[in-house]
Amino acid sequence: MNTYRFLRAYMAGIVVPTIAVPFGLVVFIIARYGFQIPVPIERVVIFPMALIPTLFGLWNMLYARLSTGRYLPLGLHGALLPVVLIPLGMAGAVAGQFLSLGSKGIVWFDAITIPYTLFVPWIAVVMMVYYLIWKYLVGFCNKILELPGYGIRGPNRTDPADH
Repeated sequence: MNTYRFLRAYMAGIVVPTIAVPFGLVVFIIARYGFQIPVPIERVVIFPMALIPTLFGLWNMLYARLSTGRYLPLGLHGALLPVVLIPLGMAGAVAGQFLSLGSKGIVWFDAITIPYTLFVPWIAVVMMVYYLIWKYLVGFCNKILELPGYGIRGPNRTDPADH
């Protein structure tokens, strides 16, 4: 299959977050109404539901474009996505007034303080999770849609006819 490579890459990229975001919504609803945690769902959920699937799709399109020149393995490419998502998410949270940067750490909803010393390990864990998601789940979707670099022949083995 040699047509619509970027459309197929976009569709393969949005599958995983499109399936995962409703589960995150369920967790927020249970936290807010089941455990009475004052989390403003309407302000917190807009960013993940609107942007994360789109950014996954665009990021996979970038991988499809760069993979023709032997860019990076898909897992490492996906592990770099939080470098884009975390600053965007934090900027949106600050603009939405449910995150602030205090002297001792990051303050969520004026109630939960996360020390700065935990922020760097948290980013490392997020990058590892993204590595696994991209290597196995998005890679599987890329393989199903026969994208160059993830065709029937296996990862990063392209056929000159695919270009």
